[in-house]
This record gives sequence, structure tokens and C-alpha cells, in this order.
Amino acid sequence: MALVVQKYGGTSVGSVDRIKAVAERVRRTVEGGDKVVVVVSAMAGETDRLFALARQLGTSPNPRETDVLVSTGEQVSAALLAIRLEALGLCALSLLGAQLRLTTDSNHGRARIKSIDVGRVSEALDAGNVVVAAGYQGVDALGNITTLGRGASDLSAVALAAVLRAHRCEIYTDVEGVFTADPNICPAARKLERISYDEMLELAGLGAKVLQARSVELAKRFKVPLMVRSSFTDAAGTWVGEEDRAMENVLVSGVTLDRDQSKITLTGVEDRPGLAAKIFGPIAEAGIVVDMIIQNASAEGRTDLTFTVSRADLPRALALVKEVAAQIGAAGVRHEDQVAKVSVVGCGMRSHAGVAARMFHALAREGINIEMIATSEIKISSVVNIKYGELAVRVLHEALVSGLNAGPREGDR
Repeated sequence: MALVVQKYGGTSVGSVDRIKAVAERVRRTVEGGDKVVVVVSAMAGETDRLFALARQLGTSPNPRETDVLVSTGEQVSAALLAIRLEALGLCALSLLGAQLRLTTDSNHGRARIKSIDVGRVSEALDAGNVVVAAGYQGVDALGNITTLGRGASDLSAVALAAVLRAHRCEIYTDVEGVFTADPNICPAARKLERISYDEMLELAGLGAKVLQARSVELAKRFKVPLMVRSSFTDAAGTWVGEEDRAMENVLVSGVTLDRDQSKITLTGVEDRPGLAAKIFGPIAEAGIVVDMIIQNASAEGRTDLTFTVSRADLPRALALVKEVAAQIGAAGVRHEDQVAKVSVVGCGMRSHAGVAARMFHALAREGINIEMIATSEIKISSVVNIKYGELAVRVLHEALVSGLNAGPREGDR
């Protein structure tokens, strides 16, 4: 008898009919002989509705009270699914974050998991129950309700699968798996049968919405096998797991587009030790994530420093940078929010040269200017004007996914 953790997203439990369909899928899994823990998100749109209510009553609602409010969405989904499972003749028990003893730190809105006491879950499973867990939420050391960040029901599911040593963790969503690009942007995108943790982590961090990045990181750490599949069909999904030789033979696994980008440039920065720390220290203290950074030499021993942050963080980051720029005697500060980041990802790039050159040639042929470049072993990212973002995805998919993966060409290596 295998232990399976199944996670269902907001669209999967978005209505009474959808909850009934989820319950049928869970019933089939139980009848197949498996023990099942189900993790659910709030019904589609519910979390946004609750956040909007909070903002109507306070321009900066208290983070603790906001967590108390928005965590109720998952509570509703968990109870409704448990009720339906009981109606189908199964024993079911819904558990909230506090009842799971999913302990977190006190960073409301983006808490980090510290521990999970699996005793309650194990007892319920041994008693023949399907455990229906509310995702996205936990409790801190003082008993305060916390939430793990948007999309973090994935994280709840992977964490439970890890501590329970589940045979697999199935992530059910509204797509049939992980695709080589967003099919809404690139009609030629195809579903992948398998992808490595590292590739999926890069894709998730670069704008792919299939899995939350923190959940992939945790799955990699504890070697939790993930299956991404649709709750609307019975089609086979995509396995996310450890890298193997077959994966290395695929040079590029995916192309992503991240529109949530903005760019800040400090001009005329003195080139001496310590200034980068002065610039980025206040930004880090404000909890603003800096993505890409480049430094270019300018006239008379000075440099221009450019970096990207999310568009939502631009106003705060800009205010901090202007303050620091005045302190260090920088010549000026510029910003731009009409940019996007297009990236190609593939573990096969570790052992094959020529991918970057083909990427740049493909963009150049379409007249798409590259404003910034960042690379890692398995990733190449370029910042472009946002109006060229979707075109860049299609061009790179044709050149690198359909082209390079078909086999090496002369001059690629």
C-alpha cells in the first residue's frame, strides 16, 4: 500500500461540481489500494476576494489579521471536500494548519515552515481516513495563524509528502503538465514527460506558473517525486525528479517569459569597494528581491550599475536607491518598467556549447534588442522590451527547443 499526497489548486476545487470531481478522483485512488492525503487550495478567486475585503477596510491591513482572514479560504475547501468524501462512503478528516501542527516562523504573509508533527496525520491514516489538509497555512510558536505565500499550497503538499515519506506527490492543476513554453503564447509548445528538479526550479523562478518555486526546492532537498497533471482530464502528466542521462540529452527544456520586471540604473557610481553593499543593503533590509545585476565601466573611473526588481517593488526600491545615490555621489538614477525577461532552461546546456550564440542570433534576426544578460549552468536570461516578450518566446522556442533538441547542427559546439 503506497502513501500518496495529492494537491488540488483553486480551479480544481473552484465549484461544487469541481469538488465532486476531485472527490471521485480521490475515491478511485483509495479503491486502488493507496492511502491518500489531500491538500487543497482555496476555491478559485477566493483568496483575492478576501485580500480585497481587507484593503477596503484598511489601506495597510495588519499582517497578522490578514493571515487570519485569508487562511479561511482553504478551511472552506478542506471541509467541503471532506463532506463530499464522506457522502461517497469514505472516512475523511479535514485538518487545518494548526491541527497539522505545521509550525512556521512569524513572518506573516510569507512564513517559512520549521517543522510538521506527523502524529495526527499518521493516526488518521492508520484509522482508515483520507486526510484533507488545508494548504497555504501554518501556525507560529505563539499559536498565531500564518500563511506561506501565494501559491504555497504546493509547498504544503511537498512538505507533508517529505515528512510522511510519501511514494509520490501529485500536483493537480488546470494544465496537463509542464510544457516547453506557455501554450497560450507559443502554439508549438509541447508537454514534457520528465524534467529535472533543477530545470523545474529555474522555470518556476522565471515565470512558469505550474509549480511554486519553494515547493520544487523542498522536493529536491528531500527527493520527493512530483507528478504535475490536470484535474480535468486523465492524461498523463509530467514527472519532476532527479536528473538522469536522458535529460542531459535535451539541451533546452523550456522557454519562459516574466513580465513582472522593472529596471533601475545608477549612473556615474564611483568604482571602489563597499559601494555595492551600500546600494543593495537597504534594498535587502526592505525585503525586496533583486534579480539580475550588471555593471558597466563609464568615464573617469566610474561605473553604471543596473539591476532588476519586480514591478510591484519598483516604487519602494526606487525611493531607497535615490536616497543612497545622493549619499554616495552617483550622477543619477534611471528606471524603466516596460521590460520583460525571456529565459531558456535546460540541464543539457551544462555539457553543450553554442546555445547562447543561437539564442542571441535568433533574437537579432527579429530585431529584438537585448538590454541585460544573465547566465547559470542551465539557464540563459535576457531582458528585452516588453512589447517583444511574446515574440521572443516564439522565436526562441523555434530556434532552441524545436531546433537544437532535434539534434546538434554544424557550429553548435
